[in-house]
Amino acid sequence: MRTNFDQLLEAGCHFGHLKRKWNPAMAPYIYMERNGIHIIDLNKTAIKIDEAAEALKNIARSGRRILFVGTKKQAQEIVAAKAQEVTMPYITERWAGGMLTNFPTIRKAVKKMSSIDKMMTDGTFDNISKREKLQITRQREKLEKNLGSIADLTRLPSALFVVDVQKEHIAVAEANRLGIPVFGIVDTNSDPQNIDFVIPANDDATKSIEVIITAVCDAIKEGLDERKVEKADEEAAAAQSQAAENVPAPKERRTRVRKAVEKKEPVAAEAPAEAPAEEKAE
Repeated sequence: MRTNFDQLLEAGCHFGHLKRKWNPAMAPYIYMERNGIHIIDLNKTAIKIDEAAEALKNIARSGRRILFVGTKKQAQEIVAAKAQEVTMPYITERWAGGMLTNFPTIRKAVKKMSSIDKMMTDGTFDNISKREKLQITRQREKLEKNLGSIADLTRLPSALFVVDVQKEHIAVAEANRLGIPVFGIVDTNSDPQNIDFVIPANDDATKSIEVIITAVCDAIKEGLDERKVEKADEEAAAAQSQAAENVPAPKERRTRVRKAVEKKEPVAAEAPAEAPAEEKAE
């Protein structure tokens, strides 16, 4: 288990919302009610974190990308820091409608940002007015703020990890529409029915979010490390196979040596299996 019960308890992952704000679909994950507040069953939370972590690890090991979404204030810094550690794209500013369902348009906006960067370096910027420079610079800053963190995302992500699925309901809806699996921290006031991997926990406390994000990002890092090892093994096997093709088999080698001895010829360390065409002609 990547995250134990005590860590979850200390981080306050068990605190849900007021009973009057609850979503009945979260009933299986609620342990009890205390002072009008629902308490989440942390045993189930720990199990769900492990399930989500294992699935994310497999996605990362296969070389696919996971998009992290956390635009609420408590989650922004944590999501940005942890996603950068595992080189995954993330959204911590406003979710732009159509970011998934209208992905080609988003890519055009990212390319626009690249074209502005090119203008700044190739001298084009020096030939335009001060006002135009200011407008272009502001446009670049706005694009960087909203889309800079997904500049390397050249295709749709293979999974979405969401902090507070109720706040990010547009992102969840777009992922559901495209069949992209959704991993989400789901509080007692949220609907878990459209989430593929539900992690029942407090999505308002910074410590709670950090514990869960850290656990899944550690799993993703393991997957990335395993992928590097597998690629290295494949390259080594390919090199070994290529080297084996250039070395004559032991039986062939012994036959050549025997014939060379019979003919009183010098034995070459390695000789081609067949003489070149020019030697045959002679």
